[in-house]
Amino acid sequence: MDKNKYNPRTWFSFTKRFNKWGMIIAASLLLSVFFFLIMIDNIQTETYEIERFSRAKETIRSPVTIENEQETERKIRETVQAVEDRYNIDQEITDERMAYTKEIFDAITNLGEELKDTQQNKEASDTAPISEQEKVQQLKQILSEEIQKGVSDDSLSQLIQVPKEEREKGEKFFLEILSKTLNNGVRTENTQSAISNMQQEIKYSDLDADMREVLTRLSEFAVVENSFFDVDKTSTARKEAASNVEPVVIRAGEIIVREGQTITNEVYKKLDLVGVLDKERNFFPGIGLAILVLLLGSAIAHEMNWLDRKERLNTAKVTAIVVISIMAVALMKIVSIYTTQINQLFYVMPIAMGALLLKQLTHERSAIIFSTLFAILGSVIFNHQIPGSLNVEAGIYFLLSQLAAVFFLKNVKDRLAVMKAGLGIAVINIMVVLLFIFLSFEKYAWGDMLLQSSFAAASAFLSAVLTIGLLPYFEAALGILSDIKLLQLSSPNHPLLKKLLTEAPGTYHHSVMVANLSEAACEAVGANGLLARVGAYYHDLGKTVQPHFFIENQLAIQNPHDFIEPNESAKIIISHPYDGAEMLKKHRLPQEIIDIAKQHHGTSLLKYFYYKDKEQNKEVEEATYRYPGPKPQTKEAAIVSICDSVEAAVRSLQEPTEHKIEEIVTSIIQDKLVDGQFDECPITLQELNKIQQITCSTLKGIFHSRIQYPMEEAN
Repeated sequence: MDKNKYNPRTWFSFTKRFNKWGMIIAASLLLSVFFFLIMIDNIQTETYEIERFSRAKETIRSPVTIENEQETERKIRETVQAVEDRYNIDQEITDERMAYTKEIFDAITNLGEELKDTQQNKEASDTAPISEQEKVQQLKQILSEEIQKGVSDDSLSQLIQVPKEEREKGEKFFLEILSKTLNNGVRTENTQSAISNMQQEIKYSDLDADMREVLTRLSEFAVVENSFFDVDKTSTARKEAASNVEPVVIRAGEIIVREGQTITNEVYKKLDLVGVLDKERNFFPGIGLAILVLLLGSAIAHEMNWLDRKERLNTAKVTAIVVISIMAVALMKIVSIYTTQINQLFYVMPIAMGALLLKQLTHERSAIIFSTLFAILGSVIFNHQIPGSLNVEAGIYFLLSQLAAVFFLKNVKDRLAVMKAGLGIAVINIMVVLLFIFLSFEKYAWGDMLLQSSFAAASAFLSAVLTIGLLPYFEAALGILSDIKLLQLSSPNHPLLKKLLTEAPGTYHHSVMVANLSEAACEAVGANGLLARVGAYYHDLGKTVQPHFFIENQLAIQNPHDFIEPNESAKIIISHPYDGAEMLKKHRLPQEIIDIAKQHHGTSLLKYFYYKDKEQNKEVEEATYRYPGPKPQTKEAAIVSICDSVEAAVRSLQEPTEHKIEEIVTSIIQDKLVDGQFDECPITLQELNKIQQITCSTLKGIFHSRIQYPMEEAN
């Protein structure tokens, strides 16, 4: 069989990767389905079985804002029909009729002058005077043909007989009303009414009867059609009127029909328009929601994969992410049921709880990512069940509240840190509420402002209280190790640390030193320094089983290893990581601490006892003097392993100079690397170099040379 065909390590890596992606995809799909089911009624309209001319069993409101196109078209049609036709006044005709009228009066005046001169000549020669008929004939000879056809001889004769002063007065009056009439426009259909209007003005003027009579007849000649239909102007006016018509819009929340009201044909059309009669129309919003949850699920899967690459993802943390997400979204849904556009109850929603829990149980970046996702979900959930709309105000409030939670939760030393973060969240929440109030143009009473601000403060308080209350359950049920839990375990009052201090004081001091070195090294390479510190406190707990067999606890006694065989000594020494792991497991300490205790020696060789036995027995097997493992699986375990060996080695130096410290640290790291102790943990050569530098720097600070003060000689 070809050995290259099957590689157990490759198969293990493939299986691990397959299981990881299976877990991530399952969690993402579960959350996506849950989000879809929670939000489905926020994007779908409720439908009704309604018949025309029946009575409504309940009040029905429009679920959407939509234009009533049919009603808009009707309104446009009525508006266009109401637009009057546009006409153009022909100024040439107006000027022409005015000129004809002036011509008549001017001709009569000129004729009068001529007749006066002629009459004087005739009187001198005793000639008979000119008759009225002759005067008319002479007048007609100098008048335009249009006037001759349009004005009767009787009218001209009567106008000639009117005294000059009265005629001039009548001319002025007639030209004024004629100009006004013609400039107003005379159309075919209103020619007679325009003439009648002029005749009425003439009738009630202060002219004498003869003048009124002749002007009345003359108006029939002077007034003619001078206003003609303008197609372009009329079309433009109608288009402008149509464009100014506001669309008829049915607003979301508008009542279409009240309970008990008859469903008229018009009401039925509105109900059909807003989609409450058509179940099939809910299909398309469902597709949109499916796309949204697919995007959110992809973001969740990407974030989980990032956590896995950073060695911060396991089944417990995936479970925590799923449970926290379900809790946060379900709580939003419950609050949304009682929220209206008036009470704004979403301000009291303790949304920051999710960010506070996620930051402590996973990672700060994950808390920010999920804060954004929860804000998006909140904007849909609190849309007052109006399909197609988002409550942007709620989304912004949720996002800023959660980001405040991530920002203010720092330097977690105890559960009071969460309450302090809650104060910061309250300030931000109240500022956001006031922001929305002042940005709006609505007038708010002081009572409303205080009420909404109190909602915001209550949201922060509830978030902090729920976080403090729920965190222990996540830690206990899922075995997740939070910073608060680590800080509790680091207390010297912990029973196991008290046991270590009283039964193995040298080991206790050694563990404290290893903890200091490990935390500094972890922070240099981006590992969890607090976890390494606490793990270092407990890593040698197994030495309390037989403390005097370990050199740091041998004070003023002979070394018991001098009286037993090397293999017996090896068994005692090799057993301490596993004895410690059993004790930690019995006291239900987190698995991460147990793993550090079990892995901190890996499969390294007990060189002293191995070579001591080899001096007596050349056939001794090396495996007898090796720890059974496992090798360090995490960066924290590897760093504790290095610092454990380094601290013991440097402490054994009589004169720990800087050169000796650097030499021994480098040697220990190289030996472990060559021995394959780091093969199963994600630590790099670059990180090992940083660990070497920071460890040397820390040890130099601890073991710096001191001034030797001379002892006073006794007199």
